[in-house]
Order: sequence, then structure tokens, then C-alpha cells
Amino acid sequence: MKVLKFGGTSVANAQNIKLVLEIINQKSKQSQLVVVVSALSKVTDLLQLAAAKAAANDESFREIVGEIEKKHLDTLKVLIPVSEQSSLLSHVKRIINHLETLLDGCFLLGELSPRTADTILSFGELLSSYIIAQAYQQIDKNAVYKDSRELIKTDNNFGKAVVNFEVSNQLIRTYFAENKSKINILPGFISQTLDGIATTLGRGGSDYTAAIVAGALEAEQLEIWTDVNGMFTANPKIVKQAHPIATISYQEAMELSHFGAKVLYPPTIQPVLRKNIPILIKNTFEPEAEGTLISDQVLSKDTVVKGISHIDNISMVTLEGPGMIGVSGSSKRLFEVLSQEKINVIFITQASSEHSICIGILNSDADNAEAAINRAFEVEISQNKVDPCIVEKDLCIIALVGENMKNHQGLSGRMFSTLGKNNVNIRAIAQGASERNISTVINERDVKKALNTLHENFFEENTKQLNLFVMGVGNVGEKFIEQIHNQRKFLKDNLKINVRVIALSNSRKMFFEEDGISLKDWQSALDQGEKANKEAFIARAKELNLRNSIFVDITASASVSETYENFLKQSIAVVTCNKIACSSAYDNYKKLKNLSLQYNAPFLFETNVGAGLPIIDTVKNLIASGDKVHKIQAVLSGSLNFIFNNFDKDNSFHDVVKEAGVQGFTEPDPKIDLSGIDVARKILILIRESGYEMDIDAITNESFLPAECLATTNNEDFFASLTQHAPHFSKIYDEAVSKDSRLKYVAQFENGKASVGLQFIPKEHPFYNLEGKDNIVLFYTDRYVDQPLLIKGAGAGAAVTASGIFADVIRIGNI
Repeated sequence: MKVLKFGGTSVANAQNIKLVLEIINQKSKQSQLVVVVSALSKVTDLLQLAAAKAAANDESFREIVGEIEKKHLDTLKVLIPVSEQSSLLSHVKRIINHLETLLDGCFLLGELSPRTADTILSFGELLSSYIIAQAYQQIDKNAVYKDSRELIKTDNNFGKAVVNFEVSNQLIRTYFAENKSKINILPGFISQTLDGIATTLGRGGSDYTAAIVAGALEAEQLEIWTDVNGMFTANPKIVKQAHPIATISYQEAMELSHFGAKVLYPPTIQPVLRKNIPILIKNTFEPEAEGTLISDQVLSKDTVVKGISHIDNISMVTLEGPGMIGVSGSSKRLFEVLSQEKINVIFITQASSEHSICIGILNSDADNAEAAINRAFEVEISQNKVDPCIVEKDLCIIALVGENMKNHQGLSGRMFSTLGKNNVNIRAIAQGASERNISTVINERDVKKALNTLHENFFEENTKQLNLFVMGVGNVGEKFIEQIHNQRKFLKDNLKINVRVIALSNSRKMFFEEDGISLKDWQSALDQGEKANKEAFIARAKELNLRNSIFVDITASASVSETYENFLKQSIAVVTCNKIACSSAYDNYKKLKNLSLQYNAPFLFETNVGAGLPIIDTVKNLIASGDKVHKIQAVLSGSLNFIFNNFDKDNSFHDVVKEAGVQGFTEPDPKIDLSGIDVARKILILIRESGYEMDIDAITNESFLPAECLATTNNEDFFASLTQHAPHFSKIYDEAVSKDSRLKYVAQFENGKASVGLQFIPKEHPFYNLEGKDNIVLFYTDRYVDQPLLIKGAGAGAAVTASGIFADVIRIGNI
């Protein structure tokens, strides 16, 4: 014999019930069946609401009764032929009339007792089971309906009655010994006291009904049919990558169901565990799916963690004080108080010093618990031996569950470090001696991030998902997105990094997509986005609170650079090609670096110097390995190098600068490059990364531009001034030719002093043959004395700058 239970979504409507009937029909060919059904979807909620409104003297309860009646009559009319509907419709209406009578009583009395509430709530299963039994009899007359209240007897703890197994098991065995029907259909959830008063087994109690029957009959198997493909490694509504668990032990299933895996009602396992009856969880809407088998056989020894689950709406209550140290009975008194108030304790942890006890309870019980505990310890509180209890609400318990966890070292550390890296603050920790469960209390706002981060770490072959918030999609930004799009598969297959772009913004529009923006047509998505707003962009990134979040700044905006602090404080990494922040006041530069360390949020800016060249990374490695930089000589502007390499007697200075802009080598405002401020920022960043404290006003800037050029306020006037001062630039070029030299804009640092300016470079100098838009840097250090460390390559251009930004993103993925 097999026991099958179908949940509320499986019997939500006539269409779904037809699927249930087909499953029953197929299963009945293999075995005798007991079928337990829940109320139609949402009906129990409607009954509860109707009862509450009636007790509150709200006449609208009648509308809810009408809705319940219509739902059941409509279902019956679809499932039962018209010729046989009359008596059945009358029976359903009689049940509804009885329900309305009870609600009228609540309305007149203005109260709802637990006993009456149980009777009212029982109508959902009574109606559904009757209709489903009648519908199946249209397929097979050898099917009977049996009221579970006649079989399952309980105490009078209304709302969550305790089963009298001795009596119930005898009644169940006797009934099925006498009844040889191939299929028996029973309502779940409902039961009865020994003197015939209706009780219920708690929300989710239909599972329990099925387990009680299966245990009493020592069934071959208990099947729970629901709307998902079994128990999942995490809640699939929160963790998109979660997948069904093929096999799991009773103990693991109990842990997961206790911690919120709603596919299984926690008490369900006990009656079948004693008899070693397997539980199979199946999907009514995908019956061919494998599902999850729960048994005493742990079939997969290589899976250490079986699942990650959580309980929402938790409050943490802490009782502490010097008067608890070494005083016996404090814990006993605390838990007695909670027991008397019927408050369930979900989580317990106590400091070894005995100075404090911390418990987790539901938010709904928090105020009652606080008042009761303070009353119980009133004397100790007045004597300052114990502090008034501390209540923290809106928390969540995350649990890592696995039978094999006890055989593996370091899981706790791995769990906590994974959460810590994503700025998930752990409020409390508990781990049982069985080591089957590691539980932590965290802020409820961090649940999604925590579950996804842990699932990624324990179930996704160490694939790390990076969530990018990109501001600036001009030439460099377009190339950056193109590179991500082209390399996503390679990164996932070879580096186990999954890069998603969550947000894009330019100066006009911004667009967010929590599941990742499609990079095939991101331009049109951005065009249809909302109006760009820097503050709203930051707020949305914080609100989404995604794991491994990275803010990517591909602008030259000072105001955008001022937002980095906000991101770093949220443990959102920052990758930027914008040089303004790192060349701002030294205190601000150090603050950003310190925030990066404090909040474990990488702050990477490799493209600040040399575009895609590994210049900053090289300096970091030199300093980290104990070397010391004494002198730096560099050509750091790819745009200026391009300009002076192409400026000659045949190409005017004005035309070459224009061409550099067309090629994407200069900033949108070319004066930033030509004034030398851009190079000054770059050498300043190298000096700071080399371990020296300096501000930009300490750098001598020997500008080659006439004062009139520097004084212009827009690009049009600037280019006009270049034409006007063409003789000035020709004179510089002629002087270089006369000295058999080439013009290079050089940055240098030595003996604590720095400067930038145009120089005449002779043939024997390493800078002489620097072509195109290339950069070159010479580092003279303790280790590189006679021959400097030289880095040379393309230092400008959208593609190479984008690749440098991309490289920083990958660095974060590899951390």
C-alpha cells in the first residue's frame, strides 16, 4: 500500500484536480492507495479571514463565504457530469450553510474561540476531499471517501492538536483491515478529540495526516505531491540556481523543513521514520521528474552540504548580566517563562562565560516575551544583577544542513568567511553536537544575498557570480560591455566566473534588471530606462543588496568619483578608470583605501595609469614584496604621445589633436590631456601607490600651451586657439628637429619631487622610439638600480582601456 498526499496547489482548481485524478489512476494500477488531500488553494486563508471578520462584527464575512461557495461549486461543475450534479451540489451547499451558521454565531457573540476556529478551518478539507472523491468515482467506482476525523484522535489543544497515536493507529488499522477498497480518499489536516470535537493538526497538517496513516499501516511509501520537483538545495524563489536534491536522510529533511523548506511539514517525518517508510516528494505538474527521496539511506557520500534553508521574521532576545555568572537555574527560569507564555524557541546560544543567553523566537512573540522575561527577573533587574532583556527584530536564521558535515573540517569557517566577504553581519551562531546543522542569525535584509552567496560557494562548482553596476557607456563603456558579452562563456567555463550587468547609466538614462541585462540589445534597454539620477542609482544598488556587487565607473566625472565611499561602505567593490578620486586630496585617497580594507570591498583603478598596462599592479607587487621605489620616469599620456608622434611640418597641431579625439585617445575635453593635469594625476597616483604622501599641487606642471589656450572654457574656443597659436607649436617642433630630438611629455619623480612637462628626448634615450599612443614607465628601486624596471605598451584607446577595466573585474572574481 502507498499513501499519496496532494497539497493545496495540486488541488487549486478543476484543471489541476484532473491532473491529480490521472496520477491516482496510474498509481492505482500498481498498488492499493490511500489519498489524502488538502483544501483547495487559498481556501484555508479565506476561512481564517471570514472567521476573523465575523468575530469583529464585520458583515463582509458573508462575501467571503460566497466566494468559498462559488469556488467549490464551479470546481464540482467542471469535474462531475451534469446528470449527476444535483445531489452533489445540494450536499456542498448544506456544508456551506453549516459553515455560515457557525460564522453567524461568531458574529453575534463577537468572539472566536480556538475550538470554534478549528471547526471552521476544517471545512476546507471536508469540501475538497468530498468533491475529489466524487470526481474520481466517475473514473473508478472502487474508490471510497473516509472522514479522517473518525480515524485520527487528538487532545484538545485546538490549532495544533497532539495526536493520540495509540488510539489513532488502532482505528486506522481496524478500518483498513475491514475496508478492501482499492482507493480511499481522506481529508488532511483535520482530526477529532476522543469525545468528538473537531481539531486540526496545524498549518501544513495534511502532510502529517498522510504520515500518520502511512505509519499506522506500515505503508510501502509515502508520496507528497506538490508544485515543485522535490526539496531544493535552497529556496528556488530566492536562489535561481537552486536545484532539487535527489536523495536525503530523514534527519537532513527534518532540519531543512524546520528551517523553512515549506515543501514538507516538519512533524510529517516522525511517524514514518519510526517505521523506516520512505517519503517521495513529487511534482503534480511534472510527474515524470525524479523528485526527492527521503529515507534512512544517505546515498551520496560526496555531498557534504545537502541544503541551505532559512526562517524569516525572527527576533533575537538576549538576557545578560553579571548576576547570571555561576548562578544555577537562570536558564531554567528563562525557558519556563517562555513555556508558560507558549512561545516557541527556535534558536539558542549561550556564552561560555554564562554572562548571557540568546534565543531566537518569532517576531510576533517578541513583545510578549520581553514583558514576561522582565517580569520574571524583576528583582534581579532592580538590583542591577541582570539587565532588562534586549530584543532585536527583523532578523532571519540561515541554516547549513548536511549529514556528512560532521566528517569535514572547516565548514563553519567557510560559511562565515563567505558571508563576511559580502558584508553579511552575523548576529549569533549555533551548531549542535551532531554537526548536522550550522545556524546563524543575520539581518532580514541580507537574506537573499546570504542564500545566494552560500549556494554559490557550496553548490555551484565554485562559480562566482559578479553583479556589475556600470556608470558611463561612451566609447570605453561600449567596448567594455562588448568584451563582457564576448567573453562570458569563456569566463564561466574556464575561470568559474559568471559576470552579469545589473545596471547601466549614461548622463540621460539608467536601466536596472535584477536578473541581468541582455547584452545583445542593451542600448535599446537603456534608451527605454528611467531618467538618470546618481542618488537613485546608488540607492537602487544598495536596495538590491546583491552578492559580489561591483560599481564600475567609466566616466571622467568628479561628482561620480565622490560616490565611491557610499559603495565601499556597503561592501560594493569599485572599479574605475576615473582618475579624480585617487588624485584628490591625500586624506580622501587614504580614506577610500582604508574603507576598501574595512569593508572587504576591492577598490581597483589599474586603468588610472597606462590604460590596459599592468603598471599599478606592478607597483603594488614591488611594495608588497619589500622593494622601495626611488625614482620614476614616464610617458603616461597615450593621447599626448600620439599627438607629438604625428605632429610635424605637414600636419598642424590643431589637426592632430582633432584626430586624437576622433580616435578616442583624448578625454571628451582635450584640454585635460594637453594641459598636463591628466599626466600630473597619473604620476601622483604612482607616487602614492609607491608609498609616498603627496598632493597634486606639489607637482610642478610645465605647460607647453599658451595662456590663452588654457583660459578657454569650451572645446570650440579651445580648438580655435590652437589654430591661432599655430606658430607657437611650429616653433616647438622646429626646436626639436634642430636638436635631433623627439617631443615627449614626460612625468618624473625623484628625491620627493615631481614634475610633468614637454621635453626634447635625444636618440639614445629609451623614450625616443616610443611610437603611436604607447606609454612607458621606468621604475628605479632598491632592486632595480642600474637597469630600471620598464613597462611599455599601448596607453590609450577605448579597447585597451576597456580591457584594463575588465581585467580589474576579473581580479575581483579571482579573489
